Amino acid sequence: MNALLLPSGNTFIADTYVNEDPTPEQLAEIAVMAAETVRRFGIEPKVALLSHSNFGSSNSLSASKMRETLERVRERAPDLMIDGEMHGDAALVESIRNDRMPDSPLKGAANILVMPNMEAARISYNLLRVSSSEGVTVGPVLMGVSKPVHVLTPIASVRRIVNMVALAVVEAQTTPL
Repeated sequence: MNALLLPSGNTFIADTYVNEDPTPEQLAEIAVMAAETVRRFGIEPKVALLSHSNFGSSNSLSASKMRETLERVRERAPDLMIDGEMHGDAALVESIRNDRMPDSPLKGAANILVMPNMEAARISYNLLRVSSSEGVTVGPVLMGVSKPVHVLTPIASVRRIVNMVALAVVEAQTTPL
């Protein structure tokens, strides 16, 4: 998962680094782990499952995968604020989402965007990263491991390296042995 800390709010995108084409079960696990990680940062997780389809407008394999993911997440974490499958604009703008799905349990802008595959996640992250010069990037943050471990890419700036070291230290101090 990668984070973009922007003046307009924090956005977390998954899975940008590990699972190339995750199954609905893997996506459900990713969504729940991302929510737990964001909650540890003191932020209320608001999860959107993104797709080219908007609340059942397509029966493609990708859209069906995201709908199945939603069912699995709701079984695992019934109190998690999550909805999908939806377009990116519907995830970030509540009025757009409410026009299509007025009963959506997702309130406000989603802060966790779960993509159908790594390709979509990486493209989205990089587009957002370069389009906002005022933001701070964090990640990729590896989830589901027993000890803090993260990845630094070859283009990591000094600031990103410092951010990742700080994150790993805080996680190490707060993770039970």
